[in-house]
Amino acid sequence: MFIHMFAFRWKPDVTTEQKKQALAAIRALQGQIPGLLETYAGENTSPRSQGYELGGVMKFPDKEAFEAYNAHPVHQELLVWLVPLIEPVEVDFTP
Repeated sequence: MFIHMFAFRWKPDVTTEQKKQALAAIRALQGQIPGLLETYAGENTSPRSQGYELGGVMKFPDKEAFEAYNAHPVHQELLVWLVPLIEPVEVDFTP
């Protein structure tokens, strides 16, 4: 198993609608990309969030499936418009 975790700080001019669109798009990856077993994403409600407003976890069978996900056209299409909106942090590991 391979776990991919992420959290986003939004850049200053990002609208509420863009935030909703991003969350919906991340959740919609499930079922579109082979090897993506589980996806959980939502608004970060931690009082220790350090400004990271959205967080998520994805589960893959192995690191190779995660790497295939990264290169998948559906994921790449999302990154084109999402990356300019965020300051991300990621944690990837094998449990």
